[in-house]
Amino acid sequence: MEKITSFTIDHTRLFPGVYVSRKDKVGTEIVTTFDLRFTKPNTEPAMENAAMHAIEHLAATYLRNDEEWKERVLYFGPMGCRTGFYLLLKGDLESKDIQKLLISCFSFIGGFEGDIPGATAHDCGNFRDMNLPVAKWWSIKYLEEVLEKLSFNNTHYPA
Repeated sequence: MEKITSFTIDHTRLFPGVYVSRKDKVGTEIVTTFDLRFTKPNTEPAMENAAMHAIEHLAATYLRNDEEWKERVLYFGPMGCRTGFYLLLKGDLESKDIQKLLISCFSFIGGFEGDIPGATAHDCGNFRDMNLPVAKWWSIKYLEEVLEKLSFNNTHYPA
């Protein structure tokens, strides 16, 4: 079997960032998959499931309600390795194109108070596994250390 493209990225040289993971043509549309990397793989601790779950609910809700972007949002969800998230958007996009959107999204999560959207037995298959305080901490860390300081090194995969 051929190795998939995401397994060819040198994770020993990958830093937290906003990377274009792939672009796929679907009919007449281009779908851009973004790698929203929160931790340095295999160096920093992986994110805990409960925090990732809370971020997933909050970010997906925020993104699908953003007036400018909601029609382009296809998916937001966690990476199995627990080092970040994937965001799939309609359009031929680059990391800088979504910087403002991500800053707004993770500012929203970092300041969120109240009940997490969809965190009920009716709406979610594992609604008790959420940690809002740690989700807020990760969101603020990502906002301050990555999103507000985007550069070539954290928007382009290492060669």
